[in-house]
Amino acid sequence: MAKSGCTDVSSDSDSGDDWVENDENHHIPCLFCEKTIEKGFPSALQHIETEHKLNFSNFIRKHTHDTYSYIKLINFIRRESVSSEKLITLSVDDWDKDEYLHPVVEDDPWLMYDVEDLINIMDVSDKNVIIHQNDDGVTLSVAQYEDMLRTIRLLKAQLKESEIKCFLVQQQIEEMRELVQKLVLDNDKDEKEKNSLVTTQNSNGDSYFDSYDHFSIHHEMLTDEIRTESYRDALLKNSNRFQDCIMLDVGCGTGILSMFAAKSGCRNVISVDQSKMIYRAIDIVRENNLSDIITLKKGRLEDINIGVDKVDAIISEWMGYFLLFEGMLDTVIYARDHYLTPGGVLLPNRCTISIVGSGDTKRYIHLVDYWTNVYGFKMSCMKNEVVREPSIEICNANNLITDTAEIQVFDLYRVTTDCVNFSSPFKLTVKKTGSLTAIIGYFDIFFDLENPVHFSTSPQAPPTHWKQTVFSLSEPISITEGEVLTGTLICRRHVKDVRGLIVTVEIKNVTQTYFLH
Repeated sequence: MAKSGCTDVSSDSDSGDDWVENDENHHIPCLFCEKTIEKGFPSALQHIETEHKLNFSNFIRKHTHDTYSYIKLINFIRRESVSSEKLITLSVDDWDKDEYLHPVVEDDPWLMYDVEDLINIMDVSDKNVIIHQNDDGVTLSVAQYEDMLRTIRLLKAQLKESEIKCFLVQQQIEEMRELVQKLVLDNDKDEKEKNSLVTTQNSNGDSYFDSYDHFSIHHEMLTDEIRTESYRDALLKNSNRFQDCIMLDVGCGTGILSMFAAKSGCRNVISVDQSKMIYRAIDIVRENNLSDIITLKKGRLEDINIGVDKVDAIISEWMGYFLLFEGMLDTVIYARDHYLTPGGVLLPNRCTISIVGSGDTKRYIHLVDYWTNVYGFKMSCMKNEVVREPSIEICNANNLITDTAEIQVFDLYRVTTDCVNFSSPFKLTVKKTGSLTAIIGYFDIFFDLENPVHFSTSPQAPPTHWKQTVFSLSEPISITEGEVLTGTLICRRHVKDVRGLIVTVEIKNVTQTYFLH
C-alpha cells in the first residue's frame, strides 16, 4: 500500500495532515456511462444515483450474496453494456454465470474489493472514518480507509495461497517418508526390483492407458446404461445437427460412441485411442460394416496426425471419479483448441461438481473408528491413512443429512487446463440433526442441444460406474437441523501425478486434505 506523508500516530506534530490522499488511485469509471469520477467510490455511487437513477448500494445488497456474484455482476454490466434502467428489470440468473468471472476491464477499480468491503465503503456517509483507540482518536480519509481494505484483502489472498503451499509441502513430506520406508524395507531386494520400482514411480502415465487394455473395464462402462444411453440419445435425438459432419471421438475405446455418431448421419468419424483396445475397435467397426465412415487411429491425440484440419464436432467420454480424477479433460481441451471448427459442437459441453453431507455413522464406525481399538491395540496411524484417500462407492441416499451445493461449473467451450485448480466456497443447510461423517462429491453431465440430454452421478440418481466420491472426516461433527454449514473446497492438480488431485475441505473450523492418485 503506497502512502505519502505518513507520520506516527504518537508524533508531536500538530499539523493535522498525517495522511495525504493520492487522488491518482481513486479515479473511478462509471459503470453506465463514459464519465470518470475523481473522488473515489462514494462519489461514484452518488453519481450513479443522481445521473442514472439507481441506488447501486441497495442493488448490490439485494442481488449479490458473495464476492463471486458481485464480480459476475460488474463484468456482466461491462460486457453487455447494460443500462441502469435495463439492469433493474433483470434477475440474478442473467449474470450469475461463470463466463462473467473474467474481467472485461483490466485492473477494474470496481473489482478491487470484496463485496463486503465495498458495502462498508458505501455505508460511510461522512468524508472521514474515525477509529478510536482508548481515549484518543485517529482520523482517516475515505481514500485511506479504502487503502486499508485493499491491504486486508491482499493479505487474505496471500494467507490462502500460503495455506495451499503448506498442504503441498505436507504432501511431499509424506511421500518422502513413504519412500524412505520402502527403501528400508526393500534393502535386501536385488537391483532389478529397485529399478523396477523407480521406473514405475517415474512413468508418464502409460499405466493409465494400460488399464484400458483390459476387457473388464469396457464391459463395466458399456453396461452402465445411464452413461451409454445418454451419449446415444444426445447423438440420435439430434441427428439433424450431425448430418454430413466430421466427428472426432477422443478416447474411443471399443468404438461404441463412434458407431452411434455414424448412425446419427456423420460423414466421417475419426476415432483415436492410445490403448491396445483400438485393435479390437477396428474389428468391431469392420464387423458392423462401418469402416467406410469410421477411421481409427492409435496414439496420443497430441502426437498424431488425424488427417483433417478441422472437425465439426468432438465427442468424448473423458470423465473420471469426482469428474476430474484420472480424466482426459486436458486432451479434450487440446482437441477443441486445435481441431474444432468455429461454431462446432462439443459432446458433452457442460459439467458441474456438487457436494452433499452424509451422516452414515455405521459406515464411519466400520471404516474409520475401527482403528481406534483393534483387538485391544491402538492403530491410529491407520485411521489417518483411511481418511487421507477418498473412497469410491455407491452411497445410500437415506444417509444424506444436508441439502446439496453446486461448487463448480465447467463450460467446455471456454475452460482451460487450469480449470482443475479451483477454490469454491459453499453452504450446506442441515436437514436432520445428527453427526456429519463425510462429504460426498458427485457430478452432472449436460448435452445442451436442441433436444437436451442430462445425467447425474448423484446418490439420489440411478447409480453409474462412477458411483460417488466420499471424503470421510477424521472425527464426526455434531450438527443441528436448520443449521447452515459454511466451508470451502479447494481442488489442485497433484504435484507428481498429472491425472491426480489434491482436495482440501474446510468446514466448521475443520480442515482435511485428501489425495486422489
